[in-house]
Amino acid sequence: MNSRIQNYCTVGIVHFMMWKDTIRGEGDHRSVDTVINDPYFDAIEVTRIKDPIARARVAQLVKASGKALAFGGQPVLLTQKFDLNHLDEAGRRKAVAGIIEVIPQAYELGARGFGVLSGKNVAPADKSRAMEQLVKSLCEISTELKRCGSIPLVMETFDQLAYGKNCLIGPNKDAAAIAREVRRQFPAFGLMLDLSHLPLQGETPAHAWEVAGEFTTHAHIGNCVMETPGHPMNGDEHPPFGDPAGKNGVPELVEYLRVLKNAGYLREGGKKFLSFEVCVYGEWTQAKAVQHCKETLDAAWALV
Repeated sequence: MNSRIQNYCTVGIVHFMMWKDTIRGEGDHRSVDTVINDPYFDAIEVTRIKDPIARARVAQLVKASGKALAFGGQPVLLTQKFDLNHLDEAGRRKAVAGIIEVIPQAYELGARGFGVLSGKNVAPADKSRAMEQLVKSLCEISTELKRCGSIPLVMETFDQLAYGKNCLIGPNKDAAAIAREVRRQFPAFGLMLDLSHLPLQGETPAHAWEVAGEFTTHAHIGNCVMETPGHPMNGDEHPPFGDPAGKNGVPELVEYLRVLKNAGYLREGGKKFLSFEVCVYGEWTQAKAVQHCKETLDAAWALV
């Protein structure tokens, strides 16, 4: 494409993945400034910020910038081992309560979306019950989000691998079935498609969009390493695109972007999120990884 990709979507970055010291709601949130002050990005995705002073500062910074913010509830679930499809009702309610607890933070930060993920995968005999539990949880969270304002809920799809996240959702066709049920009550509910997860899911961008595209409201881009036990980023760990063991590079990103563009997710004047979800390790620094993200996206977009 000749025009900048920023003309087709809202390019963002998942802050709590690139600056992992913040993933539990702690750490130094002054790194938010790096994203907000970078003209390449029009959005940032953050998770809970425990310090009310730091949270208020981020909220003001984002508001003054005019940039978009999405709230990631995924770390809240993962770091505390909460499970929205827990077969035990007490476990399910505990997970829902954990998410509801941080909803006020999302509103304080001016979020335009709230992300979650399903809980652990279950035995085939328990799948139907787990799916019912997940729908119930998503509807309860959506009810609270709607009670407080108008932030839509988004569910991210993950893998079902022992060395990955091994989540119930999981396959994008199952995600579509969940979305269809939740949308009966909450039409704004959506799914999050992540290029980083597609190899782990054993799906192509075209297939994922075919089965779940009508419900997709948010997109991530990134990389993964598979079946390499000695690699520190093996599984769902989001290494930089430049990792030689990674499954996604410019060609894979081109394919993904073409699917999104042909489907209308990326369109001139469009404002939907397209965020990098990348972390650093080894000799990688955040500055180097962020620059490499930009170069990779620009190179891929030029070929779309």
